[in-house]
Amino acid sequence: MNTSTSRVRNPQGRTSGAGRLLITVYGIFAISATARAAFQIATHFADAPVAYLLSGFAAVVYIVATVALAKPGVRWARIAAAAVCVELAGVLVVGALSVFDAQAFPHATVWSMFGRGYGYIPLLLPVLGLIWLYRHRDAT
Repeated sequence: MNTSTSRVRNPQGRTSGAGRLLITVYGIFAISATARAAFQIATHFADAPVAYLLSGFAAVVYIVATVALAKPGVRWARIAAAAVCVELAGVLVVGALSVFDAQAFPHATVWSMFGRGYGYIPLLLPVLGLIWLYRHRDAT
C-alpha cells in the first residue's frame, strides 16, 4: 500500500498546530498594517497617497488572509490561497518598484523593499502560507 496515495488530507488541519502560529502571525500583520495605514492616511496622505493606499490595501489583504486561514472548508482555503497569492504578488511588485524606482515610493509601505521594515517577513510569509495551504489542501 502506497502511503502517499492513501494519505487523507484533513481540511481542519489547516487551523491546528503550526497553522495556528501562521494564523497568529497573519493576525499580527493585519493589525499592524491596518494601524500603520490608518495613521498614514489620516496624518500624511497628501505626502504619498499611492504608498499609503498600498499600505491600506496590504492591510485588507492581511485581514482577508487571516480570516480565511482561520476558517475551515474548501471555500475558505481557496479564499486564503487567493489572498496569499495577491500578497506575494504585492510584495514582489511593490518591492521591486521600491528598489528600482525609489522615487515612486517616497514613503515606506508594508511591502516596500520586500518588507525590509518588517524584517522581510512580508516576503517570507506568503511563501510559507502557500506551502501550508498546499500541504493541507482537501482531497478531491
